[in-house]
Amino acid sequence: MKNVQVLGIDIGKNLCSLVGLDEKGAVVLRRRAKRETLIALAAKLSHCVVGMEACCGAHWLGRIFAAHGHEIRMMPPEYVRPYIKAQKNDDRDAEGIAEAATRPTMRFVELKTQEQLDLQTLHRARERLVGERTALINQLRGILLERGIVASQGRRKFEQRLIEILDGEEGNSLNGRIRSLIEDMRAQWGELDQKIGAFDAEFVAFAKQNDEARRLTTIPGVGPIIASALVAAVGNADAFEHGRDLAAWLGLVPRQSTTGGRPRLLGISKRGNVYLRKQLIHGARSALQHFVKQDTALGRWAKALLARSHFNVAVTALANKLARIAWAVLRHGHTFATQEVKVAA
Repeated sequence: MKNVQVLGIDIGKNLCSLVGLDEKGAVVLRRRAKRETLIALAAKLSHCVVGMEACCGAHWLGRIFAAHGHEIRMMPPEYVRPYIKAQKNDDRDAEGIAEAATRPTMRFVELKTQEQLDLQTLHRARERLVGERTALINQLRGILLERGIVASQGRRKFEQRLIEILDGEEGNSLNGRIRSLIEDMRAQWGELDQKIGAFDAEFVAFAKQNDEARRLTTIPGVGPIIASALVAAVGNADAFEHGRDLAAWLGLVPRQSTTGGRPRLLGISKRGNVYLRKQLIHGARSALQHFVKQDTALGRWAKALLARSHFNVAVTALANKLARIAWAVLRHGHTFATQEVKVAA
């Protein structure tokens, strides 16, 4: 145990595989242990580097080892994969994790607090409810379309149209059982709206109380939902050296092709945090019209971009810029102001 300098842990549902390396990189420990046993193991080990994949339960386990003075290095699973040898199994996974944790160019995941994970859980629960509501609306639209009733696109328009259908002649022409089914689905829709609204109210309250989230909401296009999600996922932005690193982590950086010797921009990579990227793009879509009306550096940039690019391309580019501004706000501790655009962007 005293010779272990690097400990690689492959986290499983019940059993975890452990591999310890000495100062020369030789394997000096191989073991399988339950999660409960790892807590006792953390206290027995002398100070060492603990490497893990950033997966479910890794942050909880990382906080336990960190409390006993160990250095935690969590890595994205795709970065660990090249270090795993052939004939893959749990022991070789743990050995590859330990090897990857020693690489000087490896990118590590910041250890999250329980408060950050709780906030992320609220966002995931809200996203599930939004998905259920979307599926319900699509099914309702299909039921009506099979009976020759067409509704306009858009949730709010469809909600109003559904009320007109049930209160008018079109509703009277529906079969009694189908009408009762539609009314029941409409009631479910209302329940989902209430639950989603309750989550939104929690995020608004959090954004008012948390200093970092309150600063983020000063950025046009960044509301309480995006601000709270950024605080939960990024924290204080110390894990990123520059705003473009955060944009790349969110998958908002265009890929490049050098075919024929000339660089050509392709679509965005779509890597990283899918939820945050989607929210930032929605926020950029709403903020773009606000920016183009301003005679500022950012406003002139947005107008020039719209003049030469498709609207969706401009929205994605603005989402990239919002991510970099958000990094600057988190990193430097100031609020957003138009005169500070050149510094923040």
